[in-house]
Amino acid sequence: MQKEATTVIIVALIIGVIVGYAVCYTLTPRVVEKEVIVGKTIKAGFIYVGPIGDYGWTHAHDQGRLFCEEIFPWLETVYVESVSEADAPRIIDSLITEEGCDVVFTTSFGYMDATIEAGERHPDKLFFHCSGYMRAPNVGTYFAEFYQLYYLNGLMAGALTNSNKIGYVAAHPIPEVVRHINAFALGIKEVNPNATVDVRWLYAWYNPSAAREAAEALIAEGCDVLAFTEDSPTVIQVAQEHYDAGEPVYVFSHYSPMQSFGPDVCVSGQLVHWEVIYADILSKIYAGYYNSTNLEDVDYWWMLREGAVELGGEFGVPINPKFIPILNSTYIDHPEFGNISVYELVMKRLEQMSEDTVVFDPFTGPIYDNEGNLRVEAGRRMTHDELWTIDWFVDNIIATVPK
Repeated sequence: MQKEATTVIIVALIIGVIVGYAVCYTLTPRVVEKEVIVGKTIKAGFIYVGPIGDYGWTHAHDQGRLFCEEIFPWLETVYVESVSEADAPRIIDSLITEEGCDVVFTTSFGYMDATIEAGERHPDKLFFHCSGYMRAPNVGTYFAEFYQLYYLNGLMAGALTNSNKIGYVAAHPIPEVVRHINAFALGIKEVNPNATVDVRWLYAWYNPSAAREAAEALIAEGCDVLAFTEDSPTVIQVAQEHYDAGEPVYVFSHYSPMQSFGPDVCVSGQLVHWEVIYADILSKIYAGYYNSTNLEDVDYWWMLREGAVELGGEFGVPINPKFIPILNSTYIDHPEFGNISVYELVMKRLEQMSEDTVVFDPFTGPIYDNEGNLRVEAGRRMTHDELWTIDWFVDNIIATVPK
């Protein structure tokens, strides 16, 4: 059902893109010196930072690739997995010169410089870099943003902790991860001002053994709720093992549907729909709307309202049914909604952030960092650029951001 619904949405999107482009092209003279690809087969290359079997970031991107390849008869794709940052220039060039790709998607922040440089070497080809901020006439950027979901997970985490100690197993100290940890902590604070968040850095996207070690260390120090950014279900499996041993530790999944790895402990999580973004980009390339001269201002920053992300540890299940009764019976005195259950609060915030006009944003001031500095004034929302470069932690996190 999930796949069919997504297919219908994307097919409607494609028709709209192609028809809209045709109308604009007919009514408005366009100076386009590059050859338009309309009607031709497009070959897209994907470069992954991890293995497609990681069941996290890379797995999710590859599911988006496969989905697009299935629904677009004019699309051919190729991918290279587990590419180091140092090797990215060589791999990008090989996708262009040996594989004959028309467009290359580079799917990790660390590929940014290599992507920009490849755009200069191959000015007639198209490139899209995921999670970066540098663009060029033939290089666009894109990202499916999770901070709204981390905030919602934080609301639930604040209600479920008994020790008021919550742990986070984090990959790399880059703005994306820092932003997500902060959003998680802001949600916790809204429900439970007494709870704190401790962070352990892995300095790796995919390292199950290090993730296990960090999770065990946080639990040993009293954390009874965990979240993570690491591309395996290891932290969930650790929490399930502790639950089975009579020590409840609850957890929120990351990126892919992981609830089955911890059915008794996985409360919710963040799920991505890369296929929505990839379908939009590829259909616009096919329609001629995107070409190698007009990508400098193309920056996808898609969230709940665009359908690029979804709350839950399984598709179509925003909250593990096991946890709904306790969340529905845990009430807080909320400054906006009065006496409200945490479950109702999560659903209200989810609705507010999914509307066409997003009426609520977690990064609305006042927000202080954990050194006592006012970072966001009362009533002001942080800007895209502030969120994209954030390098500090909010005041209920007992950790630092390595410089």
